[in-house]
Amino acid sequence: MNRIGRRWVAAFGLALMTAACGSGDTTGEGEEAAPIKRAPTPASEFTATEIEATLDALVAEINEGAIEPMQMAILLKALGGFFTPITTGANRAMSELGVTGNVVGPSGTGGDHQQRAEAQNEQIGQAVTDGAEGIGISPFGDAIAAGIDAAVADGVPVVTLDTDAKSSKRFIYVGTISEAAGKTAGETLLKLLPGTPGTVVIHGNVDPSWLDGLNRMQGARGVLEKAGYKVVVRQVTWGPNGEVDDVAEMRTFIETADPPVVGLLGLHDISYRCAMAAEAAGRTDLPVVAFDYDLKTVEYMRQGLIRATHTQRQYYAGYLVPYILYGIRTIGLEATKKALAPQMFDESRLDVGLDVVLSTKVDEYNLFLDSLGATQ
Repeated sequence: MNRIGRRWVAAFGLALMTAACGSGDTTGEGEEAAPIKRAPTPASEFTATEIEATLDALVAEINEGAIEPMQMAILLKALGGFFTPITTGANRAMSELGVTGNVVGPSGTGGDHQQRAEAQNEQIGQAVTDGAEGIGISPFGDAIAAGIDAAVADGVPVVTLDTDAKSSKRFIYVGTISEAAGKTAGETLLKLLPGTPGTVVIHGNVDPSWLDGLNRMQGARGVLEKAGYKVVVRQVTWGPNGEVDDVAEMRTFIETADPPVVGLLGLHDISYRCAMAAEAAGRTDLPVVAFDYDLKTVEYMRQGLIRATHTQRQYYAGYLVPYILYGIRTIGLEATKKALAPQMFDESRLDVGLDVVLSTKVDEYNLFLDSLGATQ
């Protein structure tokens, strides 16, 4: 098996994780390759039955044609944390497909955004050189459009996941659709709010340079403002002092807003800071709704201080990408899109949707993730 991204390893100390490889069995002359067969997904209230049905339709279409060997590469921004379920899903799919491939990602966060984007562009080129016939990538945004476009020009289909590179020539994006996710989050909180008037605090992004974050925030704000609530937004802040600053300003909103604050909504993986702000203001009665499944978020859910969170179905995003790449290779892009149509948000974006996890369902959700081997 080829190892992808040697130069990125040298420059940034990346740890390579080998994904599931083909069994090494070859089909002899006159033999027919066995049809692709997916392993059954454990049944749960959180099983994405609509995605499962769409995948079954894609596999049926693929099995109508020739089953061929393939080499692919899945390039992620990280392997741990949020990306752990993505890695698990991609590994499982490649194993079921019998393809040769690996999942690659950094072990740390060395280098600034531009350096990491440049390294990822280089990594794409190395994957093509090493023989990849399809690439799935969680990109550093449009900064790696040149690398994607070069791969496509060389005849290698590229599918993005988790983060899109809209200005590139990628074939399909797989993941959360920000505007739809924001609306869902707003609707979850809306069910917990008292009647108007009231102010809702959103912990989200207002910076237009991060379009996905802005779209998610606007989707949520639109739902809440349409229902008659006043919305104030605290710009989500990362970095050493981010938590202190976020909690302090949201506490001030809670203590001074007119009309009074009636709920808080966080739209990123550090949304547990909304619960911290409510605690600091002595208003643990306020409904708080979060995003993603950080350990601190789960802790606050168990305490009843966060009523619900929204997870981005990372496992399914990782699991879908190898199947999509294999479909593009064997039955073509348009036939693959046709099979995926029930999940396509528009012509080139596939929406994996969200799991809405109530605080009363933490144990059940953990059991579901465990059954997939996809616990973060």
